[in-house]
Amino acid sequence: MSMPYHNLGRTDLQVSAICLGTMTWGEQNSAAEAEAQMDYALESGVNFFDTAELYAIPPAAETYGRTEEIIGAWLRKTGRRNDIVLASKVCGPTGWCPHIRSGKARLDRKNIIAACEGSLKRLGTDYLDLYQTHWPDRNTNYFGKRGYLHAADDDAIAIEETLSALHELVTAGKVRHIGISNETPWGLMRHLQLADALTLPRVASIQNPYSLLNRSFEVGLAEIACREDVGLLAYSPLAFGVLSGKYINGQKPPSARLTLFGHYTRYSGELADQATAAYIAIAEKYALNPAQMALAFIRQQPFVTSTIIGATTMTQLIDNLASHTLELDQQCLSDLQQVQARYPNPCP
Repeated sequence: MSMPYHNLGRTDLQVSAICLGTMTWGEQNSAAEAEAQMDYALESGVNFFDTAELYAIPPAAETYGRTEEIIGAWLRKTGRRNDIVLASKVCGPTGWCPHIRSGKARLDRKNIIAACEGSLKRLGTDYLDLYQTHWPDRNTNYFGKRGYLHAADDDAIAIEETLSALHELVTAGKVRHIGISNETPWGLMRHLQLADALTLPRVASIQNPYSLLNRSFEVGLAEIACREDVGLLAYSPLAFGVLSGKYINGQKPPSARLTLFGHYTRYSGELADQATAAYIAIAEKYALNPAQMALAFIRQQPFVTSTIIGATTMTQLIDNLASHTLELDQQCLSDLQQVQARYPNPCP
């Protein structure tokens, strides 16, 4: 079975059903390892690479922009720019990242233009196929926050200004299409409404977390994604690797993300552990690789355009890419749904 491709929103741009995530490059992965991943992914039918000015992760002044630099070096070395769909992101407010524009990054014109110019320079390209806002510039829920508490957004950058700045980049030929990330149903609909009313670029995609441990996208955003043709680019599909089963029973594999960076607790906790154990049991029941099962579940959802996978080893990359050939039958899907009913979205 060859790699499937889907249109990015209502554009004519075709992207692979699996997207290569890059955030570990320059921190957990060396440039040489990243180059090997890009070579293998491209040979395997993946034409979609996703990065961000923020990367590598965890964010730090020493590694800011390093991932884009690694991709840029590979592009210069291989000359494969026209063979890939290249996506990057501009940071939202960065008070927690003082190294990014002195901690004053916002989604206003000045910051968006500066961020895009920086990304283009590091990547060594004249244009981005997809440019996304990394998180909203207003008080709302993202990055695992529960319990929306409304507060005045007097200093929030208006979405109109954000779209206008992105429109400027599109008009200049520096960006082909735009997207959003870590957004809410209200945020997505507001972007679409303003684009229509003001003749500004239409959002082509939304990059939000989606996995067996976090299916909150289904509650409000999935219907919008389907009816408005704004497909999901699903990130953290393996919940920081938790759904691979490698952390089961308290295991801490050497060099694994949660072993190295214990402060990443979004997919940890008693309910997450119980749900994960139940999903691993289903994989064992059907003699499936747990990670491939989790990825196949996402790929089979009608609102998903592409699933973003990240890997720190070639073995992980090879296994994860192979998930595009796996089709889960109705009995397996029913079993997965029963676990979701017992442990509904344990990780926001």
